[in-house]
Amino acid sequence: MRKYLFLFILISGLSFSQNFSTKLSNAALELTKDKVVYDPAYFVLKYPNGDVPADKGVCTDVVIRAYRKLGIDLQREVHEDMVKNFSKYPKKWGLKRADSNIDHRRVPNLQVFFAKFGKVKPITNNPNDYVPGDIVTWDLPKNLTHIGIVVNKKSPDGKRYLIVHNIGAGQVLQDCLFSWTITGHYFYQ
Repeated sequence: MRKYLFLFILISGLSFSQNFSTKLSNAALELTKDKVVYDPAYFVLKYPNGDVPADKGVCTDVVIRAYRKLGIDLQREVHEDMVKNFSKYPKKWGLKRADSNIDHRRVPNLQVFFAKFGKVKPITNNPNDYVPGDIVTWDLPKNLTHIGIVVNKKSPDGKRYLIVHNIGAGQVLQDCLFSWTITGHYFYQ
């Protein structure tokens, strides 16, 4: 029986050593190897599984791309929920209906989606509450929103996990968890 279980695990791609959080963390870290220019331009995207050009992106694209590496298409999932539940999503941009090209590229939309379908975790000042695979959102100066992924690499002082995000310098690994006001803390699988 054990032989068949091992064979099933091997065939299905499951691993005893890697849970979802670790896989998401590793996917995010892998993104830091790609040279990406910060570009918030509106793109017409092939839907589903559309993506901005690989050498362009913003903070939300880091999250979208990391999840895509795990076979989860947030572009499709967010858009389909927005079509069904448009009134539950922010109206900051004056849209009258869902738009598959941009819905998933807006932090407030991802916050609503993660709160609805994921796990909302507490916002605290305790670095131990933020673990690899968590999604964190922030308010930046000038009322801008931001999002990143907590990964399994520690800060130089060993007190907190690092973040993979794109705030203007491409997809980078940075010690920035408490650099801005945290507005959301989620886990989505």
